[in-house]
Amino acid sequence: MPSTARTVAREAEANPAFRGAARAGYVANGILHLLVGVLVIAVGFGASEDSDQTGAFRALAAHPLGAVGLWALAAGLVSLGGWHLLQAMAPRGLSGWKRLARIAAEAPQGVVFLVIGLVSASVALGARPHAEQAAEEVSRAVLDLAIGGFLLGTTGLAVAGVGVGFVWMGVRRSFHSKVRLPDGPAGHALSVLGLVGFLAKGVALGIVGVLLVVAAVKVEPDTAGGLDGAVSALIALPAGPVLAALVGAGFLAYGVFAVFRARYARLDV
Repeated sequence: MPSTARTVAREAEANPAFRGAARAGYVANGILHLLVGVLVIAVGFGASEDSDQTGAFRALAAHPLGAVGLWALAAGLVSLGGWHLLQAMAPRGLSGWKRLARIAAEAPQGVVFLVIGLVSASVALGARPHAEQAAEEVSRAVLDLAIGGFLLGTTGLAVAGVGVGFVWMGVRRSFHSKVRLPDGPAGHALSVLGLVGFLAKGVALGIVGVLLVVAAVKVEPDTAGGLDGAVSALIALPAGPVLAALVGAGFLAYGVFAVFRARYARLDV
C-alpha cells in the first residue's frame, strides 16, 4: 500500500496541471505576504489592524471583489499545500534519514498552507477569524493540561527553531537550490529579495516562538500569540516602530520573491 501511494503521488507530481497549480500557489503566497507586509508597516506607524494572515484576509474582504480575491488565494494556497504534501510522499531518489528529513520539511508546510487556504475560504464565506485570539485560546486550553506547560514550551521552541532555520536559509542563501535564478542583475535582485525576506520571516517566527515559551514558563496564555503578537512585542521595544517597519519591508521583499518564485521555482527537486 505505501508503495502504491508513492506511485500515485509521483504521477500527480508529474502532472503539468498540478505543477501549474503549484506555481499559482507561489503567487498566492507572495500576494499574502505583500498584504501582511503592508499591515505590519501600517501597525508600526500606529494603525490598529491585525498584522497577520487573518488581518490580511479581512482587509481584502472589505474591498470590492474581495471575495473573488479570497477564493483565488484559497485555491492557490490549497494547491501549494497539496504540492508540499506530494513532495513529502514522493521524495525523488531519497532513502533513510534523507527521506525522513524531506518528509519533516515538506509535510508541515503542506498542512500550514492547507489551513491558511481554508481560512481564506472561510473569510470569503463571511467568517471573521482573529488568529491572535485563537492562539491565546488554544494556549489556555493547552496550559490546562497536566503537561500543558511542557507542550506549549516545546511548541514554542519548535517555532523558534523554524525561525532560526529561515534566518540560516537567508544567510546561507540555500533557497537558491529551490529556484533557477536568471542570469544578470535580475537574478542578483531576486537573490537579495530572498535574503531579506527569509531574514524577516525568521525574526518574526523567532519572536512568536519566544512568546510561546514565555507563556509556558509564566503560565500566562495571554502572552502567547502569533504574528500580530510578535509585531506588538517588537513595537514595545526601543525604536519599536522602526523595527516593525523593517520587518514589514522584509515581508514585502519575501512576497515579491515568492511571486517570482512561481516563475523560477524548481519543481523537480
